Amino acid sequence: MSSETTNNGMKELITRFKYRRVLNSNPQTKVISLLGLIDGKDAILTVEKTHFMFEDNIKSQQQRDVGDCTTQARVKQGSPAPLVYNCESEFSCVHGLEEVKQITANDIYYWGVGIIKEDLDRNPTARVNLIWPANYVHIKRFEQQNLHFVTETPKMYNDIVKPYIDEQCSGNNLQWVYKILYEGSDAERVVYKDDADKTKGFLILPDTRWDGINIESMYLVALAYRDDIKSLRDLKPIHRDWLIELNRKIRSIVPACFNHMVRADELRIFIHYQPSYYHFHLHIINIKFPAGNEGLTVGKAVLLEDAIETLGHIGPEGYMERSLSYSISDTHELWRRGLETANLEEFDKAGIPRQPDIRNAD
Repeated sequence: MSSETTNNGMKELITRFKYRRVLNSNPQTKVISLLGLIDGKDAILTVEKTHFMFEDNIKSQQQRDVGDCTTQARVKQGSPAPLVYNCESEFSCVHGLEEVKQITANDIYYWGVGIIKEDLDRNPTARVNLIWPANYVHIKRFEQQNLHFVTETPKMYNDIVKPYIDEQCSGNNLQWVYKILYEGSDAERVVYKDDADKTKGFLILPDTRWDGINIESMYLVALAYRDDIKSLRDLKPIHRDWLIELNRKIRSIVPACFNHMVRADELRIFIHYQPSYYHFHLHIINIKFPAGNEGLTVGKAVLLEDAIETLGHIGPEGYMERSLSYSISDTHELWRRGLETANLEEFDKAGIPRQPDIRNAD
């Protein structure tokens, strides 16, 4: 990592950001992604409005017994686990309203706009992400997408998807993952770490989609140490007991790490297929996390419990034996590499007529 990206390097980089175009703007999720240049290299700047709060979630650095949330784990000495509690504050969406302007009213209904008191630490108004230098894959991932429904057969996987996965796992494409697992990168953000047995161990840290403040929008990622599982396709019945234990640990550890502000039955744990990177990981979110998020849609997110149940009823090759249905963007490399053609052929076999592309007609 260069010195520019450490400390307050992000602010400095953003001052040099030269806007080119909007990649995506979502009024429902209040997220905008911009493509620009920093020093002549592509950069992606994503800004998301943070959630309003009535009861603040405050992180205290008070030392507490970290054994509660790090059972059977090795943690960095002197680094207390976050203690989270609720309290009303001057920044809540009621007390923090500094100005209100009424637009109109009708009987018992009133509409208006307002300004809420801001504070960079306790009530930031936006979460900002920056990718620089960004490559073609990054840009396509953030760009507004046309999605298509695909049923990926085992043959399609072996002929089209597996070669792509092998490429994505080569070179330095996963170096950032290994730095987190083995070199202490992002160590200050790690919530839980168990590396005593690499075949079973994993660590948990916040996803970049979470502001780290509001527990209702909590989004964590669990990274497995083992590297023999690239995606859902590699899961077999022999992995079932391991997944059951992962589920038990996560649902026990996460509530304790956040002072039980979230319960075990309020966690949604799932696997993405296709994932954004091919090293086995689990997504852990508060069940209140907005369901409109594309990563939670049917055919993208496979619940961990459903995967465990499936592995109890299929053959020894596991998901390699199944056809998997999911949505994929027409900007995804796999779509261009043959999934589009193969998917049309599957529709032909099923007797589904091909549709004229009237959206691109002159």
